[in-house]
Amino acid sequence: MWTQKREATINRYVAPLAPRLLWAIDDGEWNLLGFEHLDGRPADYSPGSNDLPVIAEAITTLSRVRAPSDVELKRIEQRLADYFDHPNDAELLRGNTLLHTDWTPDNVLIIHNVARVVDWAWPTAGAAWIDAACWVVWLISAGHTPADAEQWAAATPAWSTASARAVDVFATAQDRLWAGIAADAPDIVWKQSLATAANQWATYRRP
Repeated sequence: MWTQKREATINRYVAPLAPRLLWAIDDGEWNLLGFEHLDGRPADYSPGSNDLPVIAEAITTLSRVRAPSDVELKRIEQRLADYFDHPNDAELLRGNTLLHTDWTPDNVLIIHNVARVVDWAWPTAGAAWIDAACWVVWLISAGHTPADAEQWAAATPAWSTASARAVDVFATAQDRLWAGIAADAPDIVWKQSLATAANQWATYRRP
C-alpha cells in the first residue's frame, strides 16, 4: 500500500506528463486510486518507430522536474548500491531530478503523438540523464544496437551532462541488476531479454 500512497503523493509533480489523480479512497480495507482515463497504446520501441522522438521528448520533459523535497524518495545510488565496484561510484549518479526508471513500453502510452507516462510507484531521485540511460536497455531489448540506443538517449539534452565514466558505471550496474532479476525468473522471457540487453550494453561500454 505504501507504493500506492507514494504514487498519489507524486502525482501533482508529474501531471500532465502522467495521468491526473482524480480521487483516492482508503477505508481501512481497500486503498484505491482513480486516475483520468487515457485512450492510448503502449509505445513501440523498435528501430524506425515513429514513437521514438515522442518518447525522447517525454524523457526530456521529465528531466527538468526536480525531486520534491516534501516527498520521501529513494535515491538512485541507494537502489543500485549493491552493484557498484567502488563506493565512490555512487557519486556519479547522484542528483536532484525526479526519475521514473521503469521504461517498459507498457508504461508509456502514445496518445495523438504525445507520450504519457504511467505507473509511478517507484519515483526516484538522481542525475537528470538516468531515465534516458534506463531507456537504453529497453531499446536494445527491442532490437537496437547499443550505439543506436545511445544515439536516441543523446536526443535528450540531459544525456550530455553525463560523463563517460558515469555511463560506464550505470551500464555495469544495470547488467548486474538484470542478471539477478533474470536468474530469479528463468522462465519469464522479457526478463531474460532485458538481462541480455543490459549485458550487451555493458560489454559495449567496456574498453
